[in-house]
Amino acid sequence: MIKLLIVDDEPLVQIGIKSMLNWAEYGIEICGTAMNGEAALSMIEEFAPELVITDIKMPIMNGLDLVKICREQYGAIPVFIVLTSYEEFQLVRTALSYQVADYLIKLELDPASLAESVNRALERLKEQQASQAYQNSGGRPLLQGYQDKFFLRLLHNLFDSEEQFQLQVADLKLDFQDACYVAAHCEFHESAQKDMNLSQLVNLYSSSLQMVREILSRYLSCYVVSLDLKYFSIIFHFSTIEELDWDFISTALDNARNMIHNYFSVWLSAGLGGPAEQPMQISRSYQEARQAASLADKEHPISFFRDIGEDSDSFRNYFNMAIFRQAITQAFEEFDTDVLSHTIDELCELFSSHSCRLLQAVDGACNILYLAISLLPDGEETIAGIFDDIPGGYRSIYQASSTQQVVDWLKVLGGGLCHVLSSKKKTYKEHVITSIQKYIDNHLEDRLLLNEVAGVFGLSPNYLSSLFKKTCNIGFTEYVTQKKISRAKVLLLEEDMKIYEAADRLGFESAFYFSKVFKKVEGISPREFIQQHTG
Repeated sequence: MIKLLIVDDEPLVQIGIKSMLNWAEYGIEICGTAMNGEAALSMIEEFAPELVITDIKMPIMNGLDLVKICREQYGAIPVFIVLTSYEEFQLVRTALSYQVADYLIKLELDPASLAESVNRALERLKEQQASQAYQNSGGRPLLQGYQDKFFLRLLHNLFDSEEQFQLQVADLKLDFQDACYVAAHCEFHESAQKDMNLSQLVNLYSSSLQMVREILSRYLSCYVVSLDLKYFSIIFHFSTIEELDWDFISTALDNARNMIHNYFSVWLSAGLGGPAEQPMQISRSYQEARQAASLADKEHPISFFRDIGEDSDSFRNYFNMAIFRQAITQAFEEFDTDVLSHTIDELCELFSSHSCRLLQAVDGACNILYLAISLLPDGEETIAGIFDDIPGGYRSIYQASSTQQVVDWLKVLGGGLCHVLSSKKKTYKEHVITSIQKYIDNHLEDRLLLNEVAGVFGLSPNYLSSLFKKTCNIGFTEYVTQKKISRAKVLLLEEDMKIYEAADRLGFESAFYFSKVFKKVEGISPREFIQQHTG
């Protein structure tokens, strides 16, 4: 059961929250109540609740201080819901900067609003627990980071094949079975940002993005993907094409815009692309959304690609990045600086010869950027280091006002990547293999086929096979087999499993085949192994 702590200095509020829902139906038990933040802090240390509902204004220690201390001491869990009154909007703004899951107005508190808020908090808890599990396991990159990379690939059409896309969808447990998708490209605008330091900007934009995500989720099914401090994308999805309602999307975005402007003095602009019937077509909708976003301004903050009309063809992406993608992917996979340098030079020449295609050149450069982030170990940190001395860092590509600036940016990226790949070639390859080995260790109960693992990591099967053999002096399949048999020995002895049970647990097609593989690795059958160690 998930443990909930209720913190409020009014006993009637505590009783009301306790009785308002059947908490057991949500898999929640109330582990206690507290009258102030100081008492709550002691109970959090003792009971480690996953959820906390707290009032903001309380004696001794208020709710904001409680949330702040917990974030510093415990991280993202417990997940908080804060209670507030109408006149405390400034305090709510501060609470949102601490990444609370939701806020509730006390006078409007009823079973429906509380249930909605609790469901939202449970979703946040699930995300944080998954993220921590991946971090603690030392396997693949953190779930959130890995999911962000997935969406970057989807938005920029960077998947090698439909199969690779489906493998990563399954691995991330995402749902892409809908019949219609619409992409949006959005930007936050803040007039006072020049007076803010980086930490203040991070808090401002992360709080704004959180509010946008939560407001939109009340209207429509969507994925919200952060691109950087200012830019983010949205993928709306509809189970049928008939459910697509442009006016309703506009209303949802307007409500999100008004709310973040009221709370954070930030205004939002957005461009929306046309509908896509297949997930692999979302990149086209996103390219259209970027073009539409370039036409948005403060008077017309939401722009639709469909309204561009007869000029829409001239706004579509002009450069075919697909012809460069294979070379770039090869360069990143094999740390081939010659291929990378040659390809970057070709792109710079292409962009320079079409100087009027600024937006398309920016999109092309971003394709290279997101490929690097996706394919290189510690990709974002590596690229941030390359642009460390440039105002705005690698995100300065979004501020390019001429094709020449895009070319200059791309040359910095290419030169920096060539230097990094050359100097860290061996280290990076070992990093990739270490991540894959840890992924295998954490998924021994899956089938772990070469094609599927390569797809999860965005590598070609041939390259993964070759790299694994060279680095580990053992083939991929042989390594997986040895790991599965090592795990099988633990199951047979320490967990007292039957042979067929161990075979089924570890994904073997039959107990007979499992016994055959076991004997090939250990020199004796599973039955003989059990007899030797239990007789």
